[in-house]
Amino acid sequence: MGARGFGLAAAVSPDVIRGAASACEALGYRTFWVNDTPDGDGLAALAAAAAVTSRIALGVGVLPLTRWTPERIVERVRALDLPLDRLRLGIGSGTGPGALERVRSGALALRAALACEVVVAALGPRMCRLAGEVADAVLFNWLTPDHVQRSTQWVAEGARRADRPLPRRYAYVRVALGSAAVPRLQEEAARYERFPGYREHFARMGVPALATAVAVERAEELAAALAPWEIVLDETVVRAITAGDRLDEVLALVEAAAPGRQLGSGGQLTS
Repeated sequence: MGARGFGLAAAVSPDVIRGAASACEALGYRTFWVNDTPDGDGLAALAAAAAVTSRIALGVGVLPLTRWTPERIVERVRALDLPLDRLRLGIGSGTGPGALERVRSGALALRAALACEVVVAALGPRMCRLAGEVADAVLFNWLTPDHVQRSTQWVAEGARRADRPLPRRYAYVRVALGSAAVPRLQEEAARYERFPGYREHFARMGVPALATAVAVERAEELAAALAPWEIVLDETVVRAITAGDRLDEVLALVEAAAPGRQLGSGGQLTS
């Protein structure tokens, strides 16, 4: 079984970032991740997480290279004094033509400039093969366990072509705990289905976005629900979907999905 990480939107409040990161480290998660959006600075959010942790790896998934140049990324990582030994620096193609070359040159530039793990976000076969050629790790998103295996074959083809080891394989898996979070999950799924690249991705898999996510009513159902991904990945990132992004909601999910948690004989979660 692969390791487990936890992920949030960078746009949530800094108090939520700090509280969740600290709890994840205490509960044994391997990584803590944030995304990066125009209204949520992923690297700044990682700096907030770094300030309250000392061991857990910190990932940004991902910085789009049409909004972040490699030079700007390096400058920002150094200015924020992010811990390179814990940093998983995720990059994506962004929008527009030239995606493959943009990611290839960006990954190579970042690997040369920063002593951290460079992670490439990949959906389709060409980007998966490129990740196999140039990345330390690949980040999948919105995919079924079966498609993890298909995507791994593409990544492995690229790695063989470059005569290098298979990069580590991570994936965001959206997780909603409790009925109050389900409308947010449905909204998120519908939003991604409107993006052309993701429409192709879901068509390639033959499933809607919600088929790649987890929604459970009770915490004790999470381990079994996540197991199909954990069997085929090096690391499964529980990408939190909560009703209101409040700290109490996020911490409830952090606790419920904590590595090694299982249902005890008395019906309570134990470690």
